[in-house]
Amino acid sequence: MAMNILLFSSIALSLTILALAFEPSPLQDFCVADPTNSVSARVNGQACKSPASVVANDFSFSGLHVPGNTSNPNGSRVTPVSVAQLPGLNTLGISMVRIDYAPWGINPPHTHPRATEILTVIEGSLLVGFVTSNPDNTLITKTLHKGDVFVFPVGLIHFQRNVGTGNAVAIAALSSQNPGVITIANAVFGSKPDISSDILAKAFQVDKTVVDRLQAKF
Repeated sequence: MAMNILLFSSIALSLTILALAFEPSPLQDFCVADPTNSVSARVNGQACKSPASVVANDFSFSGLHVPGNTSNPNGSRVTPVSVAQLPGLNTLGISMVRIDYAPWGINPPHTHPRATEILTVIEGSLLVGFVTSNPDNTLITKTLHKGDVFVFPVGLIHFQRNVGTGNAVAIAALSSQNPGVITIANAVFGSKPDISSDILAKAFQVDKTVVDRLQAKF
């Protein structure tokens, strides 16, 4: 009997942890984020604006039709529409981005720790892919064209590259109001303070001077 109770408790705890790993369903019509409110209780990280003061603009965002500036080393620009830009997304568990790519531009390998992403190509052609977790580390990749859709599972490293001669545009939806992004190169070589170059040299099996040069770029 004691063993059954312990097993049941362990299962219940595991299910609770799993449930807490994803955004809960809202318990009200909406909870417009109010970043200026430091008094009221926070719902999923954001306090709710008083329903009496909610306006249509709280649920609207303008500017996704404007091309992003791709004049940077990666040749891409992400324009997010998350809870920071659209307060009405608070507690709703969704967001989106526009991604612009210069010819041969990349959206470098990165992960979204809190969201699955589904991407639609609006213009151009993109080589996209993601890598499965250890120990297989399988690369799953495909070239997409206008109108094609691809999904990147939550937490997995993924990327896109413009393989056309003109600009490319994609729109992506994410299953979190605040999906987060961890760009792998920035996180590894641009951390503050630096990860020890000795550690990175051993992890990447390269000379320490190579790591020093990479860290100097981020």
